[in-house]
Amino acid sequence: ITFPLLSVTLLVSFGSSMLYGYNLAVVNSPAEHIKAFYNATWSQRYGHGLAPGPLTLLYALTVSIFALGGLVGSLLVGVLVERYGRNGALSRSALLVLLAGGFMGFSRELGSPEMVIIGRSITGLHSGICLSVVPLYLGEIAPKNLRGFLGLMPSIFICLGVFSAQVLGLPELLGKDRFWPLFLSVVVVPASLQLLLLHCFPESPRYLLIERNDVCGATKALHRFLGTPDVQDVIKEMREEQQSLSSMEMVSVWQLLRERSVRWQTLSVVVVNAGMQLSGIDAIWFYTNTIFENAGIPVSQIPYTTMGTGAIEVLAGLIGCFTIERVGRRPLIITGFCAMGVCSAGITISLLLQAALPWMRYVSVACVVGIIAGFCMGPAGVPFLMTAELFMQSHRPAAYIVGGSLNWLCNFTVGFIFPFLQMSAGAFCYLLFCGVCLLVALYVYLVIPETKNKTFMEISHIFA
Repeated sequence: ITFPLLSVTLLVSFGSSMLYGYNLAVVNSPAEHIKAFYNATWSQRYGHGLAPGPLTLLYALTVSIFALGGLVGSLLVGVLVERYGRNGALSRSALLVLLAGGFMGFSRELGSPEMVIIGRSITGLHSGICLSVVPLYLGEIAPKNLRGFLGLMPSIFICLGVFSAQVLGLPELLGKDRFWPLFLSVVVVPASLQLLLLHCFPESPRYLLIERNDVCGATKALHRFLGTPDVQDVIKEMREEQQSLSSMEMVSVWQLLRERSVRWQTLSVVVVNAGMQLSGIDAIWFYTNTIFENAGIPVSQIPYTTMGTGAIEVLAGLIGCFTIERVGRRPLIITGFCAMGVCSAGITISLLLQAALPWMRYVSVACVVGIIAGFCMGPAGVPFLMTAELFMQSHRPAAYIVGGSLNWLCNFTVGFIFPFLQMSAGAFCYLLFCGVCLLVALYVYLVIPETKNKTFMEISHIFA
């Protein structure tokens, strides 16, 4: 691994992936303060406050609009990476975060709940773009023996983003009522750093050679990333892929869905990306405080309990990152989904028995921790890495659009309906997540091959 390769991985993970994790969790601790702001603003405008139902609906929209923005962003990925390249798309998307930070930071001063919702939707737009472009970029610049390690680095930063939001949300830091606009707009700092430094690194060599036919640019980029003058083997492999695609244009989403030769790859991307969000992890991240409150944890201890789960997320992400090249993609993702399914069932059982056995509240906390740890070890990053590995250059952008769109659509669905699902089904709502996790684990075990240390051409031949 070379310094430029590691540096650009850390930069895009910090400036893009971390913001996704931060924005997932940032609305958790200031929930009551934001609701109070909405209620006060409504009273000033219309002379009366909001009833509990409409207030919950408005706050659920604030939480889940992030996912709708992400859905739109994921649909733009194909156009952006084709026009501006992988590096260029990430640089330009950072401007969206600066705009969103301004909306959310000044929302209370201007008495506008709409600015919070608009800011959240713009951060979602940015995350929708970056959640697909970052693994696409890293998957294309990494040598095959480092593709798993570098491909899971963004998932560690997603966990770090969640942990950062939990730490900054403590009452001693930005968890006070007067600081919540600043808390929401801290995202401008990593985005500004990425905007300043990303242009110092080359574009993806595969993009330059296969899509732009720029052999000189691709060679220079490979020299920089790999730190060696001998890159002819890599150029040869890219040339073979380019020749196999010479009669084929970049595939659209519709063409991808209709093409029989990649049907199992497409179905695998659909199952794994949808399953990742329907596993219930977003319900845990969006509503951690509410879940712990229902489990009987004292209100004063909830922020610190939540922060502890965030630290375990980061540790689990590191374990996944450093073991993926040893154990492979399939074992990590199967183990992760199975652990999440078992722990989801454990939450249901512990909540049902809590009235008779008060100590079961700690079992609930342990199950929440188990879900988060299982997710961060594999399902957090492997689906995006697998999307890059299962497809050739011509199909990859369309595959990311399909996977990203489903990812965000399911994210929105869970974020929006979970409070109402919890009110109607109570503890049994977690059994739904249990079923999804176990079915996805079974599908991966039966259908998806191991892709460790294989070139994109070799992987394509396995499916063929």
